[in-house]
Amino acid sequence: MTITHLVKRTRYIFVFLLFSLSLPSAYAQINQGMSIERLSRIDGVMQGYVDNEKIGGAVVYIARNGMPVYHKAFGMRDTASKDPMKRDNMFRIASQSKAITSVGIMILQEQGKLLIGDAVGKYLPEYMETTVAADDGKGGYTVVPAKRKITIRDLLTHTAGISYGTGPGEAAWKKAGIYGWYFADRDEPIRETVRRIASLPQAAQPGEQFVYGYNTDILGAVIEVVSGQSLDQFIKENILDPLHMHDTVFYVPKEKANRLATVYSLKGDKINLADNPGQMDGGRHVGQGHYVTGPRKSFSGGAGLISTTHDYGTFLQMMLNGGELNGARIISRKTVELMTKNHIGDIEFGAGRKFGLGFEIVMDMGAFGQPSSEGNFGWGGAYHSTYWVDPKEKIVFVYLTQLIPAGDMNESDKLRALIYQAIVD
Repeated sequence: MTITHLVKRTRYIFVFLLFSLSLPSAYAQINQGMSIERLSRIDGVMQGYVDNEKIGGAVVYIARNGMPVYHKAFGMRDTASKDPMKRDNMFRIASQSKAITSVGIMILQEQGKLLIGDAVGKYLPEYMETTVAADDGKGGYTVVPAKRKITIRDLLTHTAGISYGTGPGEAAWKKAGIYGWYFADRDEPIRETVRRIASLPQAAQPGEQFVYGYNTDILGAVIEVVSGQSLDQFIKENILDPLHMHDTVFYVPKEKANRLATVYSLKGDKINLADNPGQMDGGRHVGQGHYVTGPRKSFSGGAGLISTTHDYGTFLQMMLNGGELNGARIISRKTVELMTKNHIGDIEFGAGRKFGLGFEIVMDMGAFGQPSSEGNFGWGGAYHSTYWVDPKEKIVFVYLTQLIPAGDMNESDKLRALIYQAIVD
């Protein structure tokens, strides 16, 4: 090698090193525009909740631009056996079932089999005429006719006036044995329970208030009648199988039972094992439930599914993609747009938020008061799980744990802040 060649080679090495030193220190730790170093702050926060016995365990899933950027398990699936939590553990997702059932209704509209503006009574005749429990101002109530027919859209937006048994007519609901969101112990098809719901006085007039309740369970019965299939089979064929969501079920197969996370309750400073198989506590089901050994007859579209972070993240990625994932078209882009718009107008809901067709929508970031984007949509479940999708930032977030009641736990809000602070693009 000549002196000239040696000088040129040295110059090239020097320039390369100079360029490398000029790069930001976190350059090699950026994935999909998110700092892995900053995302790792989640580790200490979540481990703190485990160490302080606020949760037994949890799994956090974050994807951006269709690619997972964070997927970690914390704590134990079951503290007694000291079985570590794994990323593929299964969780009772309760009201996160509502989004999947709502998509099922939209599939039927796309197939020309119903319209969301249709009266529910067109498919479930007992809903053609319903009643409302009106407070009489004397500690009781009078039963009055509904001012109009309940529509499928009312059910999708929780504006049908149908609660989980609460309201002026609560005593009648309890007497009928229909109270709270839990169905897994019922030894009857969902259609029969929904038939009895129609005979009870509802909590409000259709279209006048946001009343959270059995709306999506009734939608599940509509799906069964219109499709001619059981709800579990319809969802499996039209949503779960095309998306390869093979760990999302209404009842856990016995061979997968050792993957189901244990339920805990936070009623003091530390968690305690929830009852087995479960009981009602103040209108909320706090126990392990009948998801492995129950009758397996009732498919609750409002609160009955079991899933994993990966499976549910897959479903949400399909929504973020405009109804399609990996060549499987579930619903159209325009249907996704329709579902993620405000459908309740000026009806009171939450600060900076409204409700679409199965999802809460962030409308005003300032009023919402947390890091987000306008148009962000999501919801959560009774076992303290939550999820959201940010279409502007292309982020999917799923947090699954099993904690009911959860006291004043606020880790989902902290996770939201920790995700957005990691965006560096």
